[in-house]
Amino acid sequence: MKITASKKVYFLSDSHLGIPNHTESLKREKHIVSFLDSIKNDASELFLLGDIFDFWFEYKTVVPKGFVRLLGKLAELSDSGINIHYFTGNHDMWAFRYFEKELGVKMYRKPICANINNKQFLIGHGDGLGPGDNGYKRLRKIFASRICQKLFSYIHPGFGTKIALFFSKKSRLANGISDEIFLGEEKERLIQYCKDVLRKEHYDFFLFGHRHLPMEIQIKKDVKYINTGDWFKNYSYVVWDGEKLELKYFPINK
Repeated sequence: MKITASKKVYFLSDSHLGIPNHTESLKREKHIVSFLDSIKNDASELFLLGDIFDFWFEYKTVVPKGFVRLLGKLAELSDSGINIHYFTGNHDMWAFRYFEKELGVKMYRKPICANINNKQFLIGHGDGLGPGDNGYKRLRKIFASRICQKLFSYIHPGFGTKIALFFSKKSRLANGISDEIFLGEEKERLIQYCKDVLRKEHYDFFLFGHRHLPMEIQIKKDVKYINTGDWFKNYSYVVWDGEKLELKYFPINK
């Protein structure tokens, strides 16, 4: 993908809207909408790097209840000419055509290479990349299969969503337990993934979410890995202004 950005390019991920409850989720949603409103005049591209929703499943005629403020804002940005790119994560991998048809959003299920203003970016959510984590990788294949998706679609939306939210509320994140501890370059799977990729081809920047830990790592003199962090605790994002890539934090009144 080649992008000639006439304005700034923004990246964010991991807001997990829907948990731990409606009140807290709504607060985060309003913060995201405020942020999107603040960039609408200087953005040409917006990359959403997955897990924007803690659960999302599209039946043929039904989508999850709520999130109307965010969906409306994304539609507004898209209609104004801002290109929006949505990468499915491990929590919202069952997002299909709704965003494309209703919001004009481009959908991606794997990391992509993007040439932005003549710089090479590798961009994705980040789940299942790097060494180890084999149990999750096997589980992901099951959830990503058409058979699994078809079987889930036979469950009534009210009951299916209730099941999904039940398990979401038992997750570590929903219960305030986070793994936001830097493990060191040798143990951070995404850093190891970036280094493996660089043995085969060159990128100037690697951009991923999933980790919930904002970080900037200089892998080589001319290569940087940035994790976008999250909108659950850090309210962090990344911006490319055509010359430099920066990790920033959106000021909020908690």
